[in-house]
Amino acid sequence: MNRHDGFREFVVARQQALMRTAYLLTGDAHLAEDLLQSVLIKVVGQWPKLARDGNPEAYTRKALVNQYISWWRRQRLESPSADPPDRGTSCDETVLDRIVLRQALAKLTPKQRAVVVLRFWEDLTETQTAEALGCSVGTVKSQTHHALARLRALAPELVHLLSEPEITEVAR
Repeated sequence: MNRHDGFREFVVARQQALMRTAYLLTGDAHLAEDLLQSVLIKVVGQWPKLARDGNPEAYTRKALVNQYISWWRRQRLESPSADPPDRGTSCDETVLDRIVLRQALAKLTPKQRAVVVLRFWEDLTETQTAEALGCSVGTVKSQTHHALARLRALAPELVHLLSEPEITEVAR
């Protein structure tokens, strides 16, 4: 029996969701691929233990967040892209909302962005988010409150989208 049995199946089954999380954290497809790859290298080393008595998806998600924060601290990877097109263009409103929301997300702190991504895109509960981030539920609540307030300030035109059910729909 190979010590990595089940790892390939885990990656194939959860790759899309993990890649989405990585993309939402980094805001860049190439950086997201790099982030996910570096985390999966670490996960495969822990695979025997995770497969036996752990939650590999929660561990991987937490590792994504931790690695992203570590990268951000070292390299300050976040840099907003160009301004979105004017409201007067023929651009679909949903697409424009996505652009503005992603630019606003890029301006959050890494922890605020991680909380928003895990709570609203990954649809984790406050308890699950706290577990994934290694913090208290109170910290998740306060980070969520501050992140949403900052998003409202950064992108007031999106206030109508900044409630839980609607945030998820805009990002997809």
